[in-house]
Amino acid sequence: MAAVINPTSLAEVVQVTRPLLLARDRTVPVLPALSGLMPDGGLPRGAMVGVTGTGAGATSMAFALAAAPSAAGSWVAVVGRPDLGLSAAAEIGVDLDRLALVAEPPPEGWAVVVAALIGAVDIVVVAPRHQVRMAEARRLAARARERGTVLIQVGTGGPGGRGGATRAGGSGLELDLRLTVVDAVWQGVGVGHGHLQARRLTVEAGGRRQAARPRRAELWVPDLQGRVTVCDAGGTSAYAGSDIDRLVPPLQEVG
Repeated sequence: MAAVINPTSLAEVVQVTRPLLLARDRTVPVLPALSGLMPDGGLPRGAMVGVTGTGAGATSMAFALAAAPSAAGSWVAVVGRPDLGLSAAAEIGVDLDRLALVAEPPPEGWAVVVAALIGAVDIVVVAPRHQVRMAEARRLAARARERGTVLIQVGTGGPGGRGGATRAGGSGLELDLRLTVVDAVWQGVGVGHGHLQARRLTVEAGGRRQAARPRRAELWVPDLQGRVTVCDAGGTSAYAGSDIDRLVPPLQEVG
C-alpha cells in the first residue's frame, strides 16, 4: 500500500527510504521496452526528465519509467498528484510498498519539499501547477545531479526547443531528457461498445547533451497481457514471454 505523507512530515521519508543505487552509477534501469528511448539505455542519474502528452499517456509513461527501479527495490515519491490512480500504477509495475505520496505543497514551499526528497529516494515525480522560479529550478537541478536522484516532471506542455535545454510545460524546470507522447490509440473499442484491451503509444525522445539525438518508439502501454512492450512492424508485442513478465503484473482493469 502506498504511503501517504504530508509535506510537514518529510523527515519520515528520509528515515525510511534511501537510494538503492550509488550516486556514482550512471543510470537507473528501465524496462527493456523503454531502453531504446534512453541515451545510455537507462535513466541518467541526476537528470531532469519531462514526460508530456495528451490524455493519460504522459502519466502512464511516468509510471512505466518508475516501474523497473521500483521492482528492483528503489523508492519512488510522487508530489502533488491527488488524482493518481494507484491501481494503474500497480498494474504497470510500480511497487506500492515503495511508493510515497506527498500532498501538494503551497507554491512558496514546493521547491523546499522537492529538495528534501532529492537524495532520499531514487525517483521523484512532480507536476507543479505553478511557475517554478528559475533560481529554484537551478538549485533543484544541481541537487539532483549531486545526489543522483531522477526528477520526472509530468505535464501537458508543448514541445521543447531542439538542442540545448528544454522547459517542462512552462513550469520553469530545465530538462535533460524529454519524452513526448505524440499519439495514443486504444485497442478493443468499437462504435458505442467494446472493452479496452491494450493501448498503443507513439513516443518521441529528445533533450540535450547525450539525449540530443532524436529517438522514437511505438509501445504497448499496456499490451494485451498488461505489460509494457515494443510494437513490432505488424503492431504486435515484441516481448511476449520475456523477462518483462516478472516486472509488470497482468492488467486487471483499466480506469
